[in-house]
Amino acid sequence: MTAIDASTPVRRTSPQAAVLRSEARLFLREPGMLFWTMGFPPVLLIILGSIPSFRKIDDGLGVRLIDVYVPVLVMVALIVTGLQAMPPLITGYRERGILRRMSTTPVRPSALLTAQMALFGATGLGSALLCMAIGRIAFDVKLPGQIGGYVLALLLTAIAALALGALVSARARTARIATAFGMAAFFPSLFSAGLWLPVQTMPHTLQKIVVVLPFGAAVRALDQAAAGHWPSWSHLGVLAAWAVVLSAAAARWFRWE
Repeated sequence: MTAIDASTPVRRTSPQAAVLRSEARLFLREPGMLFWTMGFPPVLLIILGSIPSFRKIDDGLGVRLIDVYVPVLVMVALIVTGLQAMPPLITGYRERGILRRMSTTPVRPSALLTAQMALFGATGLGSALLCMAIGRIAFDVKLPGQIGGYVLALLLTAIAALALGALVSARARTARIATAFGMAAFFPSLFSAGLWLPVQTMPHTLQKIVVVLPFGAAVRALDQAAAGHWPSWSHLGVLAAWAVVLSAAAARWFRWE
């Protein structure tokens, strides 16, 4: 029998880290989920960039449409993960009693929620960075001139998107209802982000309304940072306010059972 040296330290994995690894393995086994969260926005960017008119300077905007749509597709990546992918999964865990059973173990249900938000947040940011890389390599879209402001706006947007998804998860009783709630918020979010009509080309009154919404403010902040300017504090303030309000509402209404 081999003797065990009592002085040798034993590595103990925290419950949170164990849950994160387990959820990451399950996440990677879902190719459909990976495509929808990471692949859809870059594929849509390639499709739009393949349209000749998108690679020509627009007289009204003074820039190419593809330059305008890269920040928009960055928003789409975060909106998809926050509203379409995360809420049905978390609500499904609650519906199947997984969170209730976890409450009887040393691992708290909050560890599972934190792991899911970390995974989906990383996936959304990864898809956003992939869109930026494709825009630069395939369509010669300039990288952001104000990196610090761009990163700050991107992180605030990711927090707001995940908080909105957590709020949907908090209010939905079942995975189907979560999907319906997410879809109800999904298309208005895409519109405010400028997917169908760039925010810069919207009528003045509509622009004023859109920029007080999280993703409208996010697109304007990202546009300013991409052009080399520090994002307007009003846009960053709108993003931060939405992130705080949505996070507080999700925490207030979230139930493990």
